[in-house]
Amino acid sequence: MKYATIQMLELAGQDVLSSSIDGKVAFFAMLEKTKSEPAEPTPLLIDFDGIQVATASYLREAIFALKTYLRTRDSKFYPVAANANTAVRDELAVIAEAKKEYLLVVVISPAGEATNQEIIGQLDPKQASTFDRVKRLGRTTAGEMKDKFGAEEDVSAPTAWNNRLASLAAQGLILEYTQGRAKFYKPLFTEAN
Repeated sequence: MKYATIQMLELAGQDVLSSSIDGKVAFFAMLEKTKSEPAEPTPLLIDFDGIQVATASYLREAIFALKTYLRTRDSKFYPVAANANTAVRDELAVIAEAKKEYLLVVVISPAGEATNQEIIGQLDPKQASTFDRVKRLGRTTAGEMKDKFGAEEDVSAPTAWNNRLASLAAQGLILEYTQGRAKFYKPLFTEAN
């Protein structure tokens, strides 16, 4: 899987990210880096490697503002927090909970493989099971989800599955592809455990 990367240490020039003002500056710098859209849906790693601390106010104005902006404009970039230490992850969780939003976080190995994939923010059980199924299947459509899991969940309408998949894609948790009028979905990282 190909992905784009924004190195926060390089972007900020320091290992402590604080204040809403600096977060807004980072937001505009990240907008500049994402102004050219990729040809197909692409994870955008916001890499926190080397960052010691990031405050909730900074993360709200930088990371969550970028995620909201990109998802609102139907960007092909899907922001993901990568290599965030426990302190940064805790602050991301504070904002996710306060904003009732979700953010995918992963660890990227030196070889470029994604591990320890998890969602910050609490998905409802139906969305969580749909996310897990997309991750397990690797590629799916609403019709395939209905055929494989409709009886199990007593959901026989492809529209219900389409709504679940579209919602996860709108939240930036799965990739959405369009082929003509048809859509299919993939996990952001198939290597993730």
